[in-house]
Amino acid sequence: MQKLEVFGASQLKGQIKISGSKNASLPILAATLLSNKKILLRNLPLVRDIETMKNLLESLGSKIKYKNKELIIDNTRQTKKFASYSLVKTMRAGILVLGPLLAKFGSAKVSLPGGCAIGTRPVDIHLKALARLGVKYKILEGYVHATAPIGLKGAKIKFPKISVGATENLIIAASFAKGITILSNCAIEPEIKDLVNFLNSMGCNIKWTAKRTIKIIGVKEVTETNYSVMFDRIEAGTYLIAGALTAGNLRIQNIIPSIIQTEIDTLRKIGAKIIIKKNEVQIIGNKKIKNLNIKTAPYPGFPTDLQAQLMVLLCKANKKSLIKEDIFENRFMHVAELNRMGAKISIKGNLATVEGSTNFASAELMATDLRASVSLILAALTAKGKSVINRIYHLDRGYENIEKKLKKVGAKIRRVN
Repeated sequence: MQKLEVFGASQLKGQIKISGSKNASLPILAATLLSNKKILLRNLPLVRDIETMKNLLESLGSKIKYKNKELIIDNTRQTKKFASYSLVKTMRAGILVLGPLLAKFGSAKVSLPGGCAIGTRPVDIHLKALARLGVKYKILEGYVHATAPIGLKGAKIKFPKISVGATENLIIAASFAKGITILSNCAIEPEIKDLVNFLNSMGCNIKWTAKRTIKIIGVKEVTETNYSVMFDRIEAGTYLIAGALTAGNLRIQNIIPSIIQTEIDTLRKIGAKIIIKKNEVQIIGNKKIKNLNIKTAPYPGFPTDLQAQLMVLLCKANKKSLIKEDIFENRFMHVAELNRMGAKISIKGNLATVEGSTNFASAELMATDLRASVSLILAALTAKGKSVINRIYHLDRGYENIEKKLKKVGAKIRRVN
């Protein structure tokens, strides 16, 4: 099994080009199932979750060519409606094929999802909303068995709470529903807007009518399209935090700065100097890091996917900080490993108290999930000596060539078997 060796302490300087967004690519890949024609997708990240979704689509009958971050999908003979546990178990986005399969065929059997071990992440919001479109479903032996006996019909649906996955699944499904669907209390993450742009490029009729309200007029078929996926804002945020943490000087490129304004504002509050250009953000870290109280929230709030990375940074702050996790339960699994490195973090429910003034010590570490694994790398970059991070398959689900990108800006890091 592979692991990473990190030799600290490092000061990161240079340029990092940000890859395409994993969290935008996955729903877009699922949405290609609506089509019976060829689709070209560009700027896909080379990460394991994309490979898993590609394998899932191929198991459903899609013919796919994948080369140089471009993917050509041919669904002219795609007829299968069964998404197996063996493919969905490692990735919660697997549930996103449910909407397009129901829209296209009127029935589907899809395994309940896996992914990171972060709380329960229930799919009941997806299923109850799909039921409003006319779907009948039952859950048997870990699978969702769903049918739409008379097809999908448009409806007015208000999500009981903001859910990224449910918003995506319903947008895709409602694109083929008869009549008009109004979705309210929608998630408004940039990745969802990228999905809407992709669907409209195929001929769907989707409009934002208010901040969290979407109007969808169902269509009967879609056209060919050529679409480039947006940048990965979580990867961008991770490297910005790395620059602040190591008192470095990094230029984060291939991005749209306005999309990560919350992250930029947060890093300015802790004392980093940030220079914004058209498609680039430069961060100059300050050796004196200010404390901060923050909570995770749906976009445009601070993203839960950067909570672990920010916690590492706040371990270096001059005073105590508080982090409230308001999106997922059980998302402090990195804390035990950070404390083994010398951090002083205590947890009570969804609130983490970070004491600050930590000098991380090198250690052998165990990654528990995708974002926790990268937080351990960040901590190891500041610790003198060699740290070893095990179970990095979590990392490979969401970060493209992370050790190569870090090496290029001065980190001493290597992958070993």
